[in-house]
Amino acid sequence: MIWLTWRQFRGSAAMTAAVLVVLATTLALTGPGLASGYAAGIADCIPDDTCPDFFDRFFGEYDIPFLALTLVVLVLPALIGLFWGAPLITRELEAGTHLLVWNQSVTRGRWLAVKLGLIGLTAVLAAGACGLLVTWWSGPLDRSAVPELAMMAPLVFGARGIAPMGYAAFAFVLGVTVGMLVRRTLPAMALTLAVFVAIQLAVPLLVRPHLMPPVTGTFEINRENMDGLGAPEGGSLQIFLRTSAVPGHAGAWVLSSRLVDPSGRTISGGDGSSGPSSTIVRAVPVSTTSGPCSPQGLPAGGCVAEINRLGYRQRASYQPLERFWPFQWIETGIYALLALGLAWSSFWWIRRRPS
Repeated sequence: MIWLTWRQFRGSAAMTAAVLVVLATTLALTGPGLASGYAAGIADCIPDDTCPDFFDRFFGEYDIPFLALTLVVLVLPALIGLFWGAPLITRELEAGTHLLVWNQSVTRGRWLAVKLGLIGLTAVLAAGACGLLVTWWSGPLDRSAVPELAMMAPLVFGARGIAPMGYAAFAFVLGVTVGMLVRRTLPAMALTLAVFVAIQLAVPLLVRPHLMPPVTGTFEINRENMDGLGAPEGGSLQIFLRTSAVPGHAGAWVLSSRLVDPSGRTISGGDGSSGPSSTIVRAVPVSTTSGPCSPQGLPAGGCVAEINRLGYRQRASYQPLERFWPFQWIETGIYALLALGLAWSSFWWIRRRPS
C-alpha cells in the first residue's frame, strides 16, 4: 500500500522537492549578504542615532523580495489543500479505483491511513521547510520592517516560524475530507479553497488577538508613535497619531490605539483631515498662533514637548513581539487539533460508506 501510494504521488513530490532546493539555494546564497549589510548599517547608525532612517532605506531595498517570499509561504498551504488534499480520494471515487483496493486484503482504514500519513507528512515537512527558510532569510528585514509588516502583524505572522506546518496539515486534511463528501474533484477543490481562506481570515481577526490577554499602556507622544504635526491657519493643532506602533515596543502588534486628553478621555473625531491607513488625525486645543506649536516653532520640536507637558498621551492595547513564539506554538496546536478532528471524521465516514 505504501509503494502504491508513493507511485501515485512521486511526480508531485519530485516537483515540490525541486522547488524547495531552488528556493533553499537562492536564500542560502543571498542570506549572508543580507545579514552582513544589516549588521554594518546598525554599527554605523547607532553612534549618530539615525537607525530609523537606516531601517527605512534598508527595508526599501528589499521590500519586493520580502513581500514575494511572504506571499509564497502564505499561499503554499492553500495549494497543498487544493492540489494534494482535495483530489487525493475524490479522483479514486470518481474513477472507481478504490473498489479494487477495498476488495483486496487492504482495509479501508489502512488505505486511508497510508494516504493521509505519507502525503500529509510530506506536506507538513515541505511547508515547514519553506517557512523556516524564509524566516531565517528575512530576519534582518523583519527587524527593520515598518510596523504594518512586523513579525507579529497578521500578514507576516502566518509566513514565519512553524505556523505554516499547522496550516498545511489542516489544509491537506480539509481537502481530503471535503473531497470524500463532495465526491467531485473540481467542486471539492473550490470548496476547500473557500473554507480554508475563510478560516485564515477569521483566525487573525477573531482568535489570535485573544490567545493571550493583550497588554494596555499609556505612552508619551514621540517619533515612534507620531507621523507628524499640523498647524492649519486659524485651526487647532493636528496630531497625526500612528496607530500601528507604540514607543519602546518595536514589532508589537497594536490592536487598538487612541489619543487621550489629560483626564484620560478619548479624543474622538478631528477636523475633517485624513491620514494614511495606519494614522489617525486628531485636533487638540493647543495654540498654533504663538508659542512652541506656532508654524515657526513646529520644526524645532518644542511642540511635541508642549503636547506631552499638557498631558496628551497615546493609549494602546497590543501584543508584544516577545509573544511571537508562544503564539506560534498555540496557533499551530489549534490547527493541528482541527486537522486531527477532520482526520477522525474521514475515518468514521469511510468505514460507514457503502462500497
